[in-house]
Amino acid sequence: MKNTYTRRRAAAAGAAVATMAAGFGLMAASAQTAQAWDINPASCRHAPHHQHNHGVQLTATQTLCDRINAAGTAAATGSETLSYGGGTDGIGVLDGHAKVYLVFYGTQWGTQSTDSNGLANFSGDPDSAAPVVQKMFKDIGTGGETWSADLTQWCDGPNVASGATSCPSNASFVPYQTGGVLSGVWYDNSGASPSAATGHQLGVEAVNAAGHFGNTTAAANRDAYYVILSPHGTDPDGYQDPNTGYCAWHDWNGDTTLNGGAVTSNYGDIAFSNQPYNMDVGQTCGTNFINSGGNGVLDGYTMTLGHEWHEMMSDQNPAGGWTNHDSSSSYYQQENSDECAWLQPGTTGGAANVTMGSDSFAEQASWSNDTNGCAISHQILTHGNGGGTGTVSVTQPAAQTSTVGTAVSLQVQASDSDSTQTLTYSATGLPAGVTINSGSGLISGTPTTAGSSSVTVTATDGTGASGSASFGWTVNSTTGGGNVIVNGGFENGSLSGWTASGVTAATTSGPHSGGYAAELGNTNPSSTSSIAQTFKAGTGNSNLAFWYNVTCDDTVQYDWATATLKDNTTGTTKTVLAKTCTNPTSGWKQVTAAVTAGHSYTLTLTNHDDNYPGDPTYTLYDDVTVS
Repeated sequence: MKNTYTRRRAAAAGAAVATMAAGFGLMAASAQTAQAWDINPASCRHAPHHQHNHGVQLTATQTLCDRINAAGTAAATGSETLSYGGGTDGIGVLDGHAKVYLVFYGTQWGTQSTDSNGLANFSGDPDSAAPVVQKMFKDIGTGGETWSADLTQWCDGPNVASGATSCPSNASFVPYQTGGVLSGVWYDNSGASPSAATGHQLGVEAVNAAGHFGNTTAAANRDAYYVILSPHGTDPDGYQDPNTGYCAWHDWNGDTTLNGGAVTSNYGDIAFSNQPYNMDVGQTCGTNFINSGGNGVLDGYTMTLGHEWHEMMSDQNPAGGWTNHDSSSSYYQQENSDECAWLQPGTTGGAANVTMGSDSFAEQASWSNDTNGCAISHQILTHGNGGGTGTVSVTQPAAQTSTVGTAVSLQVQASDSDSTQTLTYSATGLPAGVTINSGSGLISGTPTTAGSSSVTVTATDGTGASGSASFGWTVNSTTGGGNVIVNGGFENGSLSGWTASGVTAATTSGPHSGGYAAELGNTNPSSTSSIAQTFKAGTGNSNLAFWYNVTCDDTVQYDWATATLKDNTTGTTKTVLAKTCTNPTSGWKQVTAAVTAGHSYTLTLTNHDDNYPGDPTYTLYDDVTVS
């Protein structure tokens, strides 16, 4: 029993059944209807979070009262209204395009493979949850889905007063998340996941993930969210405890109420969630809440994943964003999805299957201030890209490549439909040593640190209208022994710096590290695909290295991955990766080769497929370095 308010927010634990005498537990209806709400059974109202348990006791009959009314509609006006918490570390909502990173935590996930859709699969995943969660986050903001559009009403920024219940026009709003939010997948198999990880341990894993994906600054993590997915058979943060557990929760590393204490981060604030393998407890965490039989096994999993993502977007560092601050309300201290948790399918604001792209996922609704109800679908709100009256457009800069110690200069180009306005400029993700002039939009400086980042530039006029554009920026080391490969981690989200032929792309599906890898070929039959880069080994350079992962459902006689390194100085070529075909997948393997300082080289990475239907071969390459 939690007797003090914690900033942690829970996806209400449990679609199990309890009786009216169960006290302040999470209560549910019969297993047949599998409906559940956070309620105080003595008054048929929601229990506050510090008294929140999940109910696990099954009974044969339903003894619950309906939530306010049988239709599941909003309570009396005002009791569920959310207000702004003033920001925590200056952060209220995630007001950019979210970058969701999935962390499969621990060796219990088993052997990793890649399916025909490029999704990571695991032998220790009995309910095949891994590919579904990847598809869900890839599909958000596609196919015209409006489940996530509820978020477009929430805002933060210096123009939003603490305690506000609506957003001024010059606020910074959550944008509609067009095109999906999945930015990376990491299987951390460096060791077993704890059998019962504490909140502190989960937070440490999130900070480790930020480092793994190269998000090593506060700016890089401002729009990042790390979902820590614990494996089958574990009990992270005691989620299976019927008195204190949660099916899922989200938080940030600096929360001192984390079980085990706050987590130190050198990378700025880290937003993360605890996502147990909650199919292990069945209906207690929502199995078959909407769909029957095998189609409903993952109902609770996708509902809690979506629940926590919605709450993180509207309250990134709890409780600096939007929560219920009405101490007289039974919804006191709850977030947007808490107020609509476990509403019966078929009722207003009830849980439902949501179509995103070509897929469908079970999801819960979230509270909407502007409609005073629980919204499973909402109008996509636009705010002049920042609340102003004009329309500001920013021309997307090309991907940038520079060198440590060499000055750079880049002029941001922007326009405003309101010609009377003066634009000011800002940027996130700039390389260390580089700044933007707020008045002119000129980016200049001398990079001091090698690495790759995603830069977002924003132009804002006097009314609050704004526009943004994002591009990749790679800073290479000097030739004095540093990495001379351009975009070797493909973190620009492109193949810039490489000469490509055939079927090639930068992909977010299963990179070795960071958010991207190069994919040569794909799940459709193709021919020969390659990427190549010419470089000069610098003083102190002696070693070339890269990682590859080939999926080859054929034999090496017909399909293969291979790589060559040509020494342009001597005119000799050597094969550094012999023809390789591994069925179904090789997993990530490293190749190394010697280089001579001062020599020019051309590295060619290749995937060959015989274009035969039914057994396409494709290869991922990543983390190409010279040291």
